[in-house]
Formats: sequence, C-alpha cells, structure tokens
Amino acid sequence: MSAVLQLEAVSRTHGEGATEVHALRRVSFAAYAGELVAVMGPSGSGKSTLLTLAGGLDQPTTGTVSVEGTDLGPLGQKGRARLRRTSIGYVFQDFNLIPALTAAENVSLPRELDGEKARAAGRLARQALEEVGIGHLADRYPDEMSGGQQQRVAIARAVVGERRLILADEPTGALDTETGEEILRLIRARCDAGAAGVLVTHEARHAAWADRVVFLRDGVVIDETGSAPVEALLEPGLAR
Repeated sequence: MSAVLQLEAVSRTHGEGATEVHALRRVSFAAYAGELVAVMGPSGSGKSTLLTLAGGLDQPTTGTVSVEGTDLGPLGQKGRARLRRTSIGYVFQDFNLIPALTAAENVSLPRELDGEKARAAGRLARQALEEVGIGHLADRYPDEMSGGQQQRVAIARAVVGERRLILADEPTGALDTETGEEILRLIRARCDAGAAGVLVTHEARHAAWADRVVFLRDGVVIDETGSAPVEALLEPGLAR
C-alpha cells in the first residue's frame, strides 16, 4: 500500500551558528489511507514542525515530503497552496477562521479559490457543516458561535471535498472534554472513510483514537506504539 503522506529523512533547522535550532533530525514517517496516526512528545520535540512540513506550510532543510507520491519541494509556493486546497485538510488549534465570512463562506473559500463555482462550493460547504453537526449555523459569523462550534467549522473546512490527508494540531486544546471527544470522533470517522490523518496531541486519551502513535523527542522519532508507555516518554510539565 502506498503512503498518502511520506517524510523521508526530513530535517528542519532554524537559524545559524550559536542560534541554530534543530527542530527535526532525519525523521522518516508515513501515514496511509484509512489510518489515523497520533504524534506525541514534550514541548519543543518537533510535533508542530512535522505537521507544518506535512502540510506544505514550511519546507525541510533536507529530505523530502510527499503527498500521494508528489514531492512538495519542487511544487513551489503556489503549487503547495493548490495541493492544500484540494487534497490536504489542516485543522489549527486556534481555528484560523475569517471573521468577516459566515461559517459556510469559511468552508467554501478553499473550493472557490481552486476554481469551483460559488454555488457548487456553497453546496459542498453546507454538506460538510451538516456532517459535523452544525448545518443550522451555516449563516452565522465566527463571533456568533462558541469555541466548539468554531472548531467544527474548522473541521468542516478541512474535510470539504475529497481531502485525502487530514492534519490536526492539538484540535481539542481550547475545548471542553465532551466537545473535544466529538471533534476526535469526526476526525476518526473521516479516516475510517479513507483519508489518512495525523493528530498532534499531548494527551494519551486523545492518542487512543489513533491506530498508531509516534513519539518525538528533540526532533527525533524515539519510539512507536507498543514498546514504551506514554508516561515514560513525556516529561511531566513539558508537554503543551
């Protein structure tokens, strides 16, 4: 089975000389269709860096990142943006909704930017909002919704259309326990329907939704599910 997401010997270095920071060090990682992979580790371990590279929001210093066999490096900024609009759904911790747009308009925007006609994009957006349980809020603006409702809009935007890769960076961080569980259930369902998912989290109960858990420390993959307890890998007080 070919990977939807493939990182090959990926390193990411910030700064130079005395200020040089190695965020990732020769990380190889893959996520397959139908699979949800949780990424865990202490604060500063490289979790969010891995996700931004997987989504083409940043580029590796060395190594390659591929989505469905396409190397993101040669695509250029516009090519990577196009791929995010069509194939990659990114769920940010802080939602990243546009305040001046309604829920439906926030969700339909990526489709419209990719050339879809407004009416068709709007129809897909409303279907996605129904899928996450807030179809009745399609015409509300972000500041008219609760945090949990805004996060559902962000999830709908991430899954609208035929997204093959879902990336979620601490998607439940600002939510209450019940709403957080619902969000994880939605991501899990999307993976069960055939997408590949990568979930960055510091909570073992959230990682329990995943098929596999990858542990990072100091930018290096140190373990995977089964060979070490989560508590032994996360230093108390360091995980964000």
